[in-house]
Amino acid sequence: MLLVTSSLCAGNKYSVFGVRFLKFQRSKRIHLALIKSLTVCSSSSTNNASFSSAIKLVDAQVLYCLAPALGHNQESHPECNSRLSAIANALDKMKLSSKYRGGDVLEITNWRPASFDEITSVHTTTYVNGLEKAMEKASQEGIVFIDGSGPTYATSTTFQESYVAAGAGITLIDSIVSFAKAKADIPVGFALVRPPGHHAIPKGPMGFCVFGNVAIAARHAQRVHGLKQVFIIDFDVYHGNGTNDAFYEDPDIFFLSTHQDGSYPGTGKIEEVGSGDGEGATLNLPLPGGSGDFTMRTVFDEVILPSAQRFKPDIILVSAGFDAHVLDPLAGLQFTTSTYYMLASSIQQLARDLCGGRCVFFLEGGYNLQSLSYSVADTFLAFLGEPSISSNFDDPAILYEEPLVRVREAIQRVKHMHSL
Repeated sequence: MLLVTSSLCAGNKYSVFGVRFLKFQRSKRIHLALIKSLTVCSSSSTNNASFSSAIKLVDAQVLYCLAPALGHNQESHPECNSRLSAIANALDKMKLSSKYRGGDVLEITNWRPASFDEITSVHTTTYVNGLEKAMEKASQEGIVFIDGSGPTYATSTTFQESYVAAGAGITLIDSIVSFAKAKADIPVGFALVRPPGHHAIPKGPMGFCVFGNVAIAARHAQRVHGLKQVFIIDFDVYHGNGTNDAFYEDPDIFFLSTHQDGSYPGTGKIEEVGSGDGEGATLNLPLPGGSGDFTMRTVFDEVILPSAQRFKPDIILVSAGFDAHVLDPLAGLQFTTSTYYMLASSIQQLARDLCGGRCVFFLEGGYNLQSLSYSVADTFLAFLGEPSISSNFDDPAILYEEPLVRVREAIQRVKHMHSL
């Protein structure tokens, strides 16, 4: 599935990655770019002339990486490798993958795993070294469950594949920045990776998550590309407590989470707004069970939009969990496929308005394979500016009335607390 290069840029500690551009047809034009091993130094802040000239050949609107972590798997577990297989199959079935949409949608197939230094920009060295040592036990027993982390498991490949997942997000940050140097209308990135990351706290794994993929990418954006102000939106049904904790005292990373009130892991109260220099740069909005499409449209307009406008981000990162879908078995919100289409379209436009279009999504939860794969596909359609297919999948008959009085109370309370 992955072709990882091991070359090093001269005088540079960062590995390089290759990007393959395939032959494609778009709008009755044929472009051919045979760039089999185009390398871009991840730490370089200068323009790469060959890369810039190459990407001008294409009109990409979506860049994505697919890191399925095939060895990190337990079939009976909700967070298994069937999730990524279902997404890949849906993208092919709906002709939304690079195989069918090479002019609009590009899959980055070569990238490097994250480095130890990149992982430990968020996680403690004690945790990372301890997880590596645990691989021997996982190899002997086939699978182990990590104490104190919730139902988080590890296999003999978990450590390596978690490095790969984090590296995919870093690669997309690098790619989006490189595109921005060459063209005004830059693509959106989507890291379709597992294990997910937003529950992983600095000191350890938690809630199916091993390394904080979005948090690691945020630090990379700051340190390598000088994108100081990072705005993170997390619309997973569960609170992204790991991301929350990593940046709780950081004024330059604004973390905004919507999640189901009272759900795992019990964090993310409205009163949790950051501390020290980071006070006010964390916004948590727990939503009552039963909240759905109308709720999220209101939340975007009244909370997400004004928060981002005031923060003035240099890049927007998204923890995209699809487990708030009404069909998902693990929670109690009632988002539909059209909810995710709306969020993707709105966040993309927000990035265009505020930070030159720099935006990368990261897969988090989503455990009904049908609703997960259709929602990701509809997200791609939103990025492409094409009509939603949600009407082919959503069934309005299964929805019930949203608790709008309680929703309004929660929104008004968070708006008051953050002076929105």
